[in-house]
Amino acid sequence: MKIREEIYLDGPRSRTFELGFMIRVMWNFFKGFRKLHFGGPCVTVFGSARFKEGHEYYELSRKVGAAIAKLGFSTLTGGGPGVMEAANRGAFEAGGKSIGCNIVLPFEQKPNPYVHISFSVRFFFVRKVLLLKYSYAFFVLPGGFGTMDEFFETLTLIQTKSIRDFPIVILGKEYFRPLTHLIQHMIDNQTISPEDLNLVLFTDDVDEGINHIKQYIDTNYIIKKQKPKWWLFENGSSGN
Repeated sequence: MKIREEIYLDGPRSRTFELGFMIRVMWNFFKGFRKLHFGGPCVTVFGSARFKEGHEYYELSRKVGAAIAKLGFSTLTGGGPGVMEAANRGAFEAGGKSIGCNIVLPFEQKPNPYVHISFSVRFFFVRKVLLLKYSYAFFVLPGGFGTMDEFFETLTLIQTKSIRDFPIVILGKEYFRPLTHLIQHMIDNQTISPEDLNLVLFTDDVDEGINHIKQYIDTNYIIKKQKPKWWLFENGSSGN
């Protein structure tokens, strides 16, 4: 039986249904872990699926992917069109590794062709975990509800120390101006602390964003490459 995203939020179902749902979730995680285990280290790029080639934010994201490749990191996105495609394309064209973690949707979300490793998951929460788990830093470009969801979840994990010292670069100062006002409003009302934003940079400059990321990576992380294990049928290229 095919499970749609909305069904598992309908409240308690039969025990058989709930067991089947749990198995499907576990399978989605297992598939993602296998694919991404040898894909990194990664920098994740979030942004809208709706910007076409030639749009300023598409081209900006393309520069981001190329810059991540030059930094020596894999570019990880949600695998779809728009900003995601542009980031993957920039990395692909610059000779870097390009990875897409796609979501199965009835609209908008088809895998883009600029990825070396591509796989699809059915559940949004699974994809968000995968996009965060394997990354050392994050770029957020203009987007809608999904992008804001990803941005605020990442911020929440940083605020609660679930992930530490992972820098976030917000590209598109004019687009995000209302968001900066909202964040300042939160600080003024003491619902968040100013230091919660220490790792966040708002900028229009890709190079400035890369330097922001680089200072934390150079200071805080020793990146270890994982070796494939033959007895797990791993070849190291895509986690298979």
